[in-house]
Amino acid sequence: MDALFLLPGAVRRDPEVDAWFAQGDPLRLMIQPWFEELRGCGDDVRELIHDRQPTACVGEAAFAYVGAYTAHASVGFFHGADLNDPAGLLQGTGKRMRHVKLRWGQAHDTAALTALIAAAYQDMRRRLRT
Repeated sequence: MDALFLLPGAVRRDPEVDAWFAQGDPLRLMIQPWFEELRGCGDDVRELIHDRQPTACVGEAAFAYVGAYTAHASVGFFHGADLNDPAGLLQGTGKRMRHVKLRWGQAHDTAALTALIAAAYQDMRRRLRT
């Protein structure tokens, strides 16, 4: 299991994640449907707040997170550098992590982001099998 980021405290549905979204911040509300997409990837998805951000795991292996910042929200992928991204949504220059920024008033490619989420989930499942 090459460089997996494990979060042993992840649970099926964490009330702290729901509380994070319930704070009423418009950017948190904008990103919430994308966290629901992460939650819906499979029965083995677990979650928790890590570094003050809702984080999704396969079991205890983190694969994605969402964040709300001052001027944008993002969906981040712990192994995003390895994901196929034909739409060119992924940003970042780190060794492994990449993210997709979402801003108010800017269109985003819903189908491409949905595909990235599914790919990140499948990628983590594959990494856990090897």
